[in-house]
Amino acid sequence: MTSLGSDLRLAWRLTSGSDRREWWRIALTAAGAALATGLALAAATLASLRGNYSVSLAEGLLSEPGTRSGVILALLLLLIPVLGFLGQCARIGALHRDRRLAGLRLAGAAPGQVRRIAALETGLACLLGSAVATAVSVLVLLRLWERPAALTWVALALVAVAVPVLGAAAGGLALRRVVASPLGWVRRVGPARSGRGPGWLFLLSLLLVAALALLPATTTSAGPRGPSQWRTPMMFGALLAVGAGSVWLSGATCRLVGRALAVRARSAATLIAAERLRDDPWAAARTHAAVLLVTVVGTAFVGVRQALLEYLHEDRQLGERITYYTTGLDLTAAAIAVGLVITLVALAVGTAESLSTRRKGLAAQAAAGVPRAVLHRALLLETALPLAPALLLAGVGGMAVGTGYAALTGSGSWPWAALLVPLAVYATCLLAAATALPLLRRTIRPAELRYA
Repeated sequence: MTSLGSDLRLAWRLTSGSDRREWWRIALTAAGAALATGLALAAATLASLRGNYSVSLAEGLLSEPGTRSGVILALLLLLIPVLGFLGQCARIGALHRDRRLAGLRLAGAAPGQVRRIAALETGLACLLGSAVATAVSVLVLLRLWERPAALTWVALALVAVAVPVLGAAAGGLALRRVVASPLGWVRRVGPARSGRGPGWLFLLSLLLVAALALLPATTTSAGPRGPSQWRTPMMFGALLAVGAGSVWLSGATCRLVGRALAVRARSAATLIAAERLRDDPWAAARTHAAVLLVTVVGTAFVGVRQALLEYLHEDRQLGERITYYTTGLDLTAAAIAVGLVITLVALAVGTAESLSTRRKGLAAQAAAGVPRAVLHRALLLETALPLAPALLLAGVGGMAVGTGYAALTGSGSWPWAALLVPLAVYATCLLAAATALPLLRRTIRPAELRYA
């Protein structure tokens, strides 16, 4: 029972024997894997093209290597929130199957083996989504391209295999702090997160960006590439700094809001939400960080788009048709919208995971007489309270980037429409969190106390 083959067979039996209440998790995991496969297949197909290649799509943006590499980078960046979403599906799946995991422990399975079996279940669901997306992508590719190159087929095969492996790895990484005991408990172990990790990563990323920014000043351009060789490392260092800073900001905001409201709360719902945020401020930091990133990028993009459109519609000698540039802006807006949708779905799944983790405590509160409406408001406040100041800061940062770009291009108008982006993101986040309310009604049933 210790070999990978036996674990894989057991994971297949557990997956195929899932009841109707678990098929929605499998469907979400397969959908996320299908999306990841589609993005990776598109990026791999474009990367297999060499030099200038006539592509009739996107007004010629995919024909030149320079613009094509930008599209490939955007597709790869969209894979990050998708893999995070797959990890959240693995966590909520493990908590729903706690009794079966406890049965495996009673049969002699080690904690690491139980986590591996749960991760393999995620990999099998990812394999289903990857197979469907690969089949559809091959049909579309044959329709658009009569004779794909051999390198393209190799890239497609590698992606079709890599996505389930990455999905299982993301599931195993997400379950690294989950331990199933033989008596039916599934719990997180280890010390509470202090936020020092994201904070130190943020500082180190800033030092990396500063060092790479100083290198071109001390490097001569006599080499074949010159100082421009440091642009790509600087970009990834900046992205790493923004990501780590967003995680730290989200966790710090949750802790401060929880501490402030715990002593000033005047309603039961606010007190419950504040205590939750104060006890575990980093629980929602991962999903909130993605929300902040999308807000910053979306707010800044609205300002940049407005400035660019004003610049393009002036009487200027452009190198390409105006549709060439507007198509690029439209594709960027579509990529941001896809990232927002993925983030909202991940937020809904994260809220459901939180309810599953605390279901015995919530059932005890309901049995003690706490009204269901109070618990509903507390659930929404757990999302609304920390996100309000964080999205305010994210909107201000994105507005600063957009107005700064408008000033550099000489645009005379302010991008006031960018102020609507944080408000829209905030409203959609509350709607995404509200989708977990039906699960809360089933969670607070007194029957859950039998397993406490």
